[in-house]
Amino acid sequence: MELAWDIALVSCAVLFVAFTFVVAFGAPFLPTLKPKVVIALDLINLKKGQTLLELGSGDGRVLKAAASRGLNAVGYELNPLLVLYSKILTFRYRKQVRVVWGNFWKKQWPPADGIFVFLLQPYMEKLDQKIVADCGKRTKLVSFAFKIESRKSSADKEGLYLYKY
Repeated sequence: MELAWDIALVSCAVLFVAFTFVVAFGAPFLPTLKPKVVIALDLINLKKGQTLLELGSGDGRVLKAAASRGLNAVGYELNPLLVLYSKILTFRYRKQVRVVWGNFWKKQWPPADGIFVFLLQPYMEKLDQKIVADCGKRTKLVSFAFKIESRKSSADKEGLYLYKY
């Protein structure tokens, strides 16, 4: 019985760490609701074959929705459990979707036509600077819930903000 409690305690500790340490890098895992995913993809308005980059891809639902529209999608996620889950969820679209385990701030991003994020407000200016420095002038960004205060959005709908670079 004592071993069962030890296993349960260690399991809880692993889950706690896996789902909370990411706050230091951008945001905790909060799944984007399906209606918001649809609005985000409509706002960013990418064409089939274009690439969407999701920074903090969580459970993969945005990646899956993008792939179902014919987009290529690359997601970055820090939580190894969510990386595994999203790889399973997007398996059907494995030729279009790539999930990368790691800190997107420290990774070289592939060329992307659009970016989707659900970051906390303190990280939005840093993200803006990284996009300007690394992505060129053809990228579009959709941010859920949080604005880039120094930049005017091109459009917004139901708490989603579109920025064109």
